[in-house]
Amino acid sequence: MYLIVDSGSTKTDWFAIDEKGSVLFSTQTLGLNPQVLSSAILTERIINNYDLFQNRKEVTKLFFYGAGCGIESTITRIKKVFEEIFINSSFNIKEDTYAAVYASAAIGVASIVCILGTGSNCSYFDGKEVQQYITSLGYILMDEASGNFYGKQLIRGYYFNEMPKHLADLFEEEFDLSANTIKENLYRKENPNTYLARFAKFMIIHRENPYMQNMIHEGLRRFIKHQLFQFKNAKEVPIHFVGSISYFLQDEVKHILKEFGLTLGTVVKRPIDQLVEYHVNLLEKEHS
Repeated sequence: MYLIVDSGSTKTDWFAIDEKGSVLFSTQTLGLNPQVLSSAILTERIINNYDLFQNRKEVTKLFFYGAGCGIESTITRIKKVFEEIFINSSFNIKEDTYAAVYASAAIGVASIVCILGTGSNCSYFDGKEVQQYITSLGYILMDEASGNFYGKQLIRGYYFNEMPKHLADLFEEEFDLSANTIKENLYRKENPNTYLARFAKFMIIHRENPYMQNMIHEGLRRFIKHQLFQFKNAKEVPIHFVGSISYFLQDEVKHILKEFGLTLGTVVKRPIDQLVEYHVNLLEKEHS
């Protein structure tokens, strides 16, 4: 049994396939980001899933694409967690940018692939290999135009009295915005990035409002300047996006890309289906 896994900070999609590529089962757990979660929490989130726990000894290969797996230390830590659970398996662990590339880019065609979900990232695909120009330093220093980035902007706008009053009133109705609650979630609880990203839904719902439009556009402009323009040929290749933020803000993404002379490629909300197809095709080639 092979497990194909796409993990963000908010959720993790799991697909089990056999050696012929047939899907045996699919399931979902909470996110498994080793940069913000302890090994104990990572373990708990996996073994508490019935399908994964029941089939843990049947797994022979695990392909894991995860947020927070861009450096050796986090890869090593999550691999140790997997080794204690899936005791008969080998492991292939890569950053989630690889899943985004396999889910959105065409083989043999150069492109830039971006993630805009709970977090954000960007990589270059030359048609064969993935090239990472910027090492992500996580949600505090980077992640522009992501869910957690916009969550921070919303809370700051509310507390600095920049948010229009009618929006602030609606914001208060939907969320507990007490300072104690916010600080508890940011500085004492697990997954502060996921907590912040929850607020982005409010921005998306009210995205037609000029205040929200300005916030969305400025976040996207920062992402383009800091990430996309790392690549000298950014204006010459299609730019693909993966993740819920880019999916729900497709019009805004297209508008700001056009402002910079950039071309929108495909937009994928949930990469796991295309990722499974990618691995099934690899299996078919191995057995042909």
